[in-house]
Amino acid sequence: MTEPLNDALFTTLLLTETDDRLGVRLHRPEVRNAIDQAMVDELHAVCAHLESTPKILILAGTASQPPSEENPRGVKGIFASGADIAQLRERRRDDALAGINSTLFDRIAKLPMPVIAALDGYALGGGAELAYAADFRIGTPELRMGQPETGLGIMAAAGATWRLKELIGEPLAKEILLAGKILTGEDCLRVGLITDLVPGDELIDAARALAGRIGAQDPLAVRLTKSVFHAPREAHPMIDTLAQGMLFESEEKFRRMQDFLDRKKK
Repeated sequence: MTEPLNDALFTTLLLTETDDRLGVRLHRPEVRNAIDQAMVDELHAVCAHLESTPKILILAGTASQPPSEENPRGVKGIFASGADIAQLRERRRDDALAGINSTLFDRIAKLPMPVIAALDGYALGGGAELAYAADFRIGTPELRMGQPETGLGIMAAAGATWRLKELIGEPLAKEILLAGKILTGEDCLRVGLITDLVPGDELIDAARALAGRIGAQDPLAVRLTKSVFHAPREAHPMIDTLAQGMLFESEEKFRRMQDFLDRKKK
């Protein structure tokens, strides 16, 4: 069995790991959790761990905090304000061709178990594209999602040009990508970009509750269902049939169905 990740080895992420899930907080609050190369490298390490030890992943940013005596203004939550512009400014053609963020986000999207993004405050640029790669997105009223890249002389090239269209449709996706429209949390819920809208102090609990509902399912059935769901259209229905054939032989299928029948008799 793979050892849990050592939180002390990470500088841009805060980790909380249990038997069935891994919580990852982006942690560069001094730059609004801008995604730099160090964070990319550490998220790749997270992916490597989850590929060998499949678990639910909960991605979050800096948590909001209410006003207190020590901090009368409180702390505003933030997911990620985008890529680190200072690093981005120095990147050239070869860096773009390397697909630094797109390669990572694609790897996150393909993780064996579901990924939940808990979104508060800014989720812009690369931060939004990271959220699009998740299987589920939960937000707060303070959430602000969008793609400001064209205003900086570049384009959203880490998944937004195709994932966003699949998630919310072409007209609105074009307004976000080409005209810089920023969505509020309420907007995101209305168009289906997030599945739930909760207060900031309930965000992580909501993500954990969703992880709990997923965790109550058969892990192998969840993994195969996610894989089949994302298979190309031409792979169906054969891939569904093959995956179901595997599940029909699993011990967990017999155990769960017998438990169901036993409960029905009572």
